[in-house]
Amino acid sequence: MGDKDIILKVEDLEVHYGDFLAIQNVSMSVERGSVTTLIGANGAGKSTLLNTIMGINRPIKGEITFDGQDIVGMRTSSIVQKGITMAPEGSLVFEGMSVKENLLMGAYVSSSRKKKDSLMEKVYALFPILKEKENQLATFLSGGQRQMLAIARAIMSDPKMIICDEISLGLAPVVINDIFDKVKEINQTGVTFLIVDQEIERCIEHSTYSFVMVKGGIVMEGNPSELPRDEVRDAFFGINKYA
Repeated sequence: MGDKDIILKVEDLEVHYGDFLAIQNVSMSVERGSVTTLIGANGAGKSTLLNTIMGINRPIKGEITFDGQDIVGMRTSSIVQKGITMAPEGSLVFEGMSVKENLLMGAYVSSSRKKKDSLMEKVYALFPILKEKENQLATFLSGGQRQMLAIARAIMSDPKMIICDEISLGLAPVVINDIFDKVKEINQTGVTFLIVDQEIERCIEHSTYSFVMVKGGIVMEGNPSELPRDEVRDAFFGINKYA
């Protein structure tokens, strides 16, 4: 994999919360056009890593490059402008706003504002239920519909890459499968995905490359079909050498 094929590169990243070392020596690369998954249990450091990529946390050391540009120290709004956006954990939406208003909030960067109408048509084609409920307050959506809205809102910034944090959290299996099918459909339009989740099998099944994170570090990576399931589960649960 040459550097021209890498859209996101993290090298030797270290992040602290006060005296607590949250992640250490983390290096990972996300291939352009891929669906890459980051698997790990609660407390593994996954959300810390994502928040650092998005400029919410500042690393003590290390580098993050997106599309060949150093983004460490940039504001989150500037990072979004570069082409990364995130659907946050918990399917967070603006509950007091309508579905349509939520979507328009996603088109706040200047590049996407100019084509918000075509982007709106795109997300309504992908998620017809959101079109049906466009004037309904987001607070009345089901959990699956909220997750769809969170992803659709991310699409409204016209991103090169979407990061999904805990994409399946609290959702029924049939809804999770539907969400992953939509991810595949969006990915086929050229959008890269980095998906963080605890659903080991679904992540491996729906991704082109996977990383496994334990206690602030990457302990395993590779083609999902070649990753030994037993070792992935051991890493997830902190068994044996990962304890």
